[in-house]
Amino acid sequence: MALYGDCQVADIDAPPQACFDALTDFERLPEWQGAVRDVEVLERDARGRGSIVEYVIDARVKTVRYRLRQVYDEPGRLASEYLGGDFRDFCGEWRFEPLDGGRRTRVELDLQIDPGRFVPRVVRKAISEAVMRRALIDLKAHLEG
Repeated sequence: MALYGDCQVADIDAPPQACFDALTDFERLPEWQGAVRDVEVLERDARGRGSIVEYVIDARVKTVRYRLRQVYDEPGRLASEYLGGDFRDFCGEWRFEPLDGGRRTRVELDLQIDPGRFVPRVVRKAISEAVMRRALIDLKAHLEG
């Protein structure tokens, strides 16, 4: 099966740490991330951060559930390792590059997904728009609003 990937970018008027903090406050993600229906922290690390997190996402064409191990490189990167769910494989990362002396941030969301079956291009595009682009738009609105 094919591995599908995409990378989306947005510049946000907030420092990298604010972006990182918003995205690692897992329990509050459904309040401002439009595609996120539910998040449950299943395990925490020694610092109290979510280490294994389960997500339920509305990908427009289907609601998907998956579990990720969070990999922290604060405040420049938040990566994940796929542990199971509705995909064959899933990996991704958020990257935060400081701009204007750290007052703004270039945020990149890079995902690679193997759904375990062929997915037509139009469906891949819809998922990318619904999940990735919207995630960046929602992060921007949350931090700038």
